[in-house]
Amino acid sequence: MNVLITGANRGIGLEFCRQLTGRGDQVMAACRSCSSALQELKEEAGDRLQLIEGADVTSDEGLDSLFKSVEGAPIDLLINNAGLMEGVTLDHLDTPSIRRQFEINAIAPLRVTQGLLDNLSKQARVCIVTSRMGSIDDNDSGGSYGYRMSKAAANMVGRSLSVDLASRGVSVALLHPGYVRTDMTGGNGLMDTNESVRGLIGIIDRLGPENTGLFWHTNGEVLPW
Repeated sequence: MNVLITGANRGIGLEFCRQLTGRGDQVMAACRSCSSALQELKEEAGDRLQLIEGADVTSDEGLDSLFKSVEGAPIDLLINNAGLMEGVTLDHLDTPSIRRQFEINAIAPLRVTQGLLDNLSKQARVCIVTSRMGSIDDNDSGGSYGYRMSKAAANMVGRSLSVDLASRGVSVALLHPGYVRTDMTGGNGLMDTNESVRGLIGIIDRLGPENTGLFWHTNGEVLPW
């Protein structure tokens, strides 16, 4: 399987690269700049891992560079993983931060997917790594305005893509990785990346036209919108 992952240099994206190359998939790891951990994985994985640097999914130049890097390459699985979480409260309503989070969490997955439509193979799968913090029904603690709003928008992107791409045979999943110990969460969380990604890959492997457009927890539960 040929896979492209954005935000692949650390955290969940890096773990996707590790587990997918480990089982023999061909992975294109897109990121703004390569981390030492991703470079070490490249040395281990060899030809199974292609590094694509300069892939800033929030800029026209970065997207153009990404699309040119994979021109003509078939993609069986696209994982829109790049994301940003910044704290925005009612007392400190940082609107530039809200805009940044919308740009990377919601707009970027749409632009990346649209730009790679010609690369998607028959019965390809498209995933967006989102968060249950984007669930309106599940919000009982408030706050986190930029992150919650942008992830709710990302969920709508995925749901609409599942409708628009159905005629192409492409299936779409919205993936909540759980509360994972990563740099984004400051090392806090209920699970490590290996457990989270193992669950997400299990969902991806079961993804098809019969369950496209759903919002999944890494434990296999379908989450409310």
